[in-house]
Amino acid sequence: MIAKTREIANIRKLTNSLPTIRYVDPDYVYLAITNARCAEGESYVKVGDHVKVGQKIGLRKGPFFEQPIHSTVSGEIVGVVKKFHRSGKLTEFIQIKNDKKDTFVETAIERTPEEIAALTKDDFVRITKEMSLVGLGGSSFPTYIKFQTKDPIDTICINAVECEPYLSADHRLVMEFPYRIYNGISYAMQAFQAKRAVICIKKKYQDLYDCLTVAKMRFPNLNVEVKRVGNYYPQGWEIEMIKSGLGIHVPTGVLPAKLGVMVFNVSTIVGLYKAIRYNLPVIKRNFTITGDGINIPQNYRVRIGTSLKEIIDQSGGYKDDTNKVMILGGPMMGANLVRDDAVITKTCTSCIILQEKKEVEEPCVRCASCVYSCPAGLQPVNIMQAVKNNDKDALKGKLNIKACILCGMCAYTCTSKIQLTDYCRKAKKLAQ
Repeated sequence: MIAKTREIANIRKLTNSLPTIRYVDPDYVYLAITNARCAEGESYVKVGDHVKVGQKIGLRKGPFFEQPIHSTVSGEIVGVVKKFHRSGKLTEFIQIKNDKKDTFVETAIERTPEEIAALTKDDFVRITKEMSLVGLGGSSFPTYIKFQTKDPIDTICINAVECEPYLSADHRLVMEFPYRIYNGISYAMQAFQAKRAVICIKKKYQDLYDCLTVAKMRFPNLNVEVKRVGNYYPQGWEIEMIKSGLGIHVPTGVLPAKLGVMVFNVSTIVGLYKAIRYNLPVIKRNFTITGDGINIPQNYRVRIGTSLKEIIDQSGGYKDDTNKVMILGGPMMGANLVRDDAVITKTCTSCIILQEKKEVEEPCVRCASCVYSCPAGLQPVNIMQAVKNNDKDALKGKLNIKACILCGMCAYTCTSKIQLTDYCRKAKKLAQ
């Protein structure tokens, strides 16, 4: 385990240090018609139509919200194809042939500082809704709903912790786009009339601290603190980060907004900057591809809708012909893929490619490792048993499955190699 941990640290150190490679002109992009939050969707375009960057080409429909689908390139509609989504499911995607001219939609106009300063909170709601901005750390929760809160917000908290193993896309984003981050923070503070903002980073990353501290000199009137928090997983969990960064305990089931705190992932705050400044949806994002199964671990700046297979090829392909484990997202909370025929959506942070190592699941020995490691204070082994017994009442009641964040710690620490997180995932569905 120690050797494996050192290997992960070395790989991450490499991708932390390397400049991000731009891969923003693929021949084709693929845009999902539905996603994990929106089970229904429709396309507004047909084969042969020509579209522009930022053009609305469809609409996803969620249970209580809608998400416009925007083209991320200019070019020609080829049709609808099926590929794997970040959720791990086979999904329909609109395929667009990139003409590589980057012709932007007419509504993509730069707002002046005076125009931005005149924006109201309702304007922020409208713009982020029209630009389909969502949580880019992986949550995909619509940002405009956050701006609709009626609760007074005192503090904007920026999550730049990136606590999952292997990942370093946000690390490079901070190093390369600090001014966009500070501008995005200033917009969020304006919308909520917040008094201060806190950027949370892991304490071990001196380079991030130095970069953000120096960049802040260009924003002398912005009340922003760079807070160094713990180096452990899951420090990036919203409740844990707020506790470490602000000293505020958020009870289970209570929104941070009720305590005067609004949280944004650092990639989302850059997306906010683009939406407010240029009236554009998220067109590109940082993406990590790494692991011991890929030849060249690397961070990329990619066009949303890029084929994962193309990025794998750009990284030298697979190390050898042995079986691989492929995870879209972080290794703790990501989705397993059965093929590399997947697409990088706006909420994809990474792809981890590992050499397959088969493990045999053994009977539970009641060691309580899963209980001790659970950040939410749950009893994963009892949750597993309740799932096997179809005990919905226990899951909803004393076992409190609603509090589970599916962080993966129970499965990671299990001495019997039981996939406890899968049981927790099933328990959540069972308790609905």
